[in-house]
Amino acid sequence: MSREERAAAGGDLHPSAALYRDGKPFPVLPACEHFAGTDRRIARALALQESLGPVFDVTCDCEDGAPAGAERAHAEMVVAAIRGASGHVRIGARIHDLGHPHWRSDLETIVGGAGERLAYLTLPKAGGVADVRRALAALDAAARRVGRCIPLHVLIETHGALRDAHAIAALPGVETLDFGLMDFVAAHHGAIPASAMTSPGQFEHPLVVRAKCEIAAAALASGVVPAHNVTTALHDDRIVFEDARRARTEFGYLRMWSIHPDQIEPIVEAMRPDFAEVETAAEILLAAQDAAWGPIRHDGRLHDRASYRYYWELLQRAHASGMDFPEPAGTRLFGEFGNPLAAQEGRQEVRR
Repeated sequence: MSREERAAAGGDLHPSAALYRDGKPFPVLPACEHFAGTDRRIARALALQESLGPVFDVTCDCEDGAPAGAERAHAEMVVAAIRGASGHVRIGARIHDLGHPHWRSDLETIVGGAGERLAYLTLPKAGGVADVRRALAALDAAARRVGRCIPLHVLIETHGALRDAHAIAALPGVETLDFGLMDFVAAHHGAIPASAMTSPGQFEHPLVVRAKCEIAAAALASGVVPAHNVTTALHDDRIVFEDARRARTEFGYLRMWSIHPDQIEPIVEAMRPDFAEVETAAEILLAAQDAAWGPIRHDGRLHDRASYRYYWELLQRAHASGMDFPEPAGTRLFGEFGNPLAAQEGRQEVRR
């Protein structure tokens, strides 16, 4: 089919337009979220993002980063960092929990001062769905004043939040459910051993495994991204990679936290889809586009819109992780941004 015939049949429709007429697209976020709590560490993270490209988000941390008594000054520093970041950067912020006297000041200072650039806001230690509704109401009010709709990322690290995980994920405005392993273990008053805060215990202890599965299931059921907890091994690439790989392949997590710059590349690499599957996905979607998104046969198998959605979301995750695409898939599916890192002059090579 020629390009003209394909266009006449509706085949030039982009996958995001052709495949989601009856529901919202699944959020496509970088597979790594890096937390930084001081001006120096935030600056270092932003410089690294300039080098590696937009394969991870930077979260400016008020909860653990702000010195006691200097919460307002810390929030203002975060505003300055967000406003000073380059245009392509995705940067968010974590505020204090709702039991802290400065949570609303954090929110209003950051959204009011840098709301036009803020990619998301993260809420820690929600006690349940009522807390998340309260935070969403405050965020929506502040975001409207700057003409934005800013998504909320919710940390599931209390008994109440885990109990309400499905209700929280279903709330409009929630974009991720993030597992807070350390606080979750601490909330069990010694019933879960400290070994469950590290590997392999964190993937084996029944209460932690239950929590991870519940959070991932709740998030995915409502079209929300599940985000995995940190790894405390700061400089061991092998441990970080293996934790991210297990989170992705065994528990269904599509995103993972980083707390040290050395963790970013192993997480991105472990979360990245297999290149052979990316090549297959590209072939299937190009053939589907040529067939005006009707059913096709590929390698002896039938494919239709259900498998098209699976492969399109896989390609979007691959794109967000900086993978190169075989042509013409890169250009036809992602336009001039077929390689999301191509514009990063002098960037470091990210391993495939």
